[in-house]
Amino acid sequence: MLDPKLIRDNPDAVIKAAKDKKVVVDVKKILKLDAEKRKLQTESEGIRAEQKKLSALIPKAVAKERAKLLKDTMKLKEKLQKFEVKLQKLDAELQPLLWLLPNVPDADVPVGPDESANKPIRMWGEPRSFAFTPKQHFELGAMLDVLDNERAAKTSGARFTFVKGKLALLQFALLQHVMRIVTSEETLAHIAKDADLNVDTRPFIPVIPPVLIRPEMLNRMARLEPKDERYHIPSDDLYLIGSAEHTLGSMHADEAIDEQDAPRRYIGYSPSFRREAGSYGKDTRGIIRLHQFDKLELESFTLPDVSRKEQEFFVAIQEHLMQSLNLPHRVVMVCTGDMGGPDARQIDIETWMPGQDAYRETHSADFMADYQARRLGTRIRRKDGSHVYAHMNDGTAAAMGRLLACIMENYQEEDGSIGVPEVLIPYCGFDKITK
Repeated sequence: MLDPKLIRDNPDAVIKAAKDKKVVVDVKKILKLDAEKRKLQTESEGIRAEQKKLSALIPKAVAKERAKLLKDTMKLKEKLQKFEVKLQKLDAELQPLLWLLPNVPDADVPVGPDESANKPIRMWGEPRSFAFTPKQHFELGAMLDVLDNERAAKTSGARFTFVKGKLALLQFALLQHVMRIVTSEETLAHIAKDADLNVDTRPFIPVIPPVLIRPEMLNRMARLEPKDERYHIPSDDLYLIGSAEHTLGSMHADEAIDEQDAPRRYIGYSPSFRREAGSYGKDTRGIIRLHQFDKLELESFTLPDVSRKEQEFFVAIQEHLMQSLNLPHRVVMVCTGDMGGPDARQIDIETWMPGQDAYRETHSADFMADYQARRLGTRIRRKDGSHVYAHMNDGTAAAMGRLLACIMENYQEEDGSIGVPEVLIPYCGFDKITK
């Protein structure tokens, strides 16, 4: 949710943000309702002040005066109750409109309708030259019997898979490798230094979060819509999370984090569930776009003055991981029409997939500023006792299916075998996946 003062002071910027993010919302109506609400609140405060003044006179008044004071106080109480009813009606109309407003993008975010306007920032690694025509990951998976979409379709339907054998072990190796990076303060300090970032390098706290979430919390995270992308369990009125971000981000709702504990960083590992309702015909084979996939997700709560550097630190961690796996990639600033509604700034990493002859998104780093924290009531308690809304960042540490697909395509050999990135060999105990 946006700061109401920001909406009042910069209505043109808010209107432009909604237009650029393709969100239809009546900002002028919001301003009108907000003005009415503030007027009513001012009048209500005046009535309360008068009520308090009269109440203070009652104990000292004689009988006749006391009766009049009591009568006048009762009239003020009835008047105040009417004002409260009006305020509740205004709130019921205003609040849904406020929650529709998207975040205002940062100044350096490119304006554009879709991914075609995304802006590459930097590139790393040279795509490998093959002496043969590289296969796509699902072809390799079938040849090696480590991916089985056909049997998964029999048991569960389209866009599910069985990850088997050494490919399953490779996923657990990835899990351990990523966890080792983000839980080591020494490694994080090294990453920050290489990226020339002056940031706190305290480690991420590992979490295995709930995969079911109440609709109220999903809505306060600004992630409930579009509902047709979510899996809903009507009997319990719960949703399956689309990312660990949903439960990690809402775990401190209506709480204050002490300043000395900020940044508070988490890394969550969980299955993620997405209906992929709007992706008919896209990536129907393989493990790029599934209804269920495992994911490591980063989440943090920081003070406002360091929150943008925190996003850059997330990206530096993601780049360090991809470089350790020797996977060619590019870092991309996402434009207004392709970014999420709650985002003030989104940076993606796209990794080269030789079987597809294209760069594909594998990571996102989303800077929310205080947008989500306002909805959640998540604050940071400063050392002087004052409070400020937390700034929140989330980011992909590893979307397992996509990373496995990238490794399979980049490390494939002519005989169909797949090499293992050197850093993962100690975790999995083998250097090649063969038939």
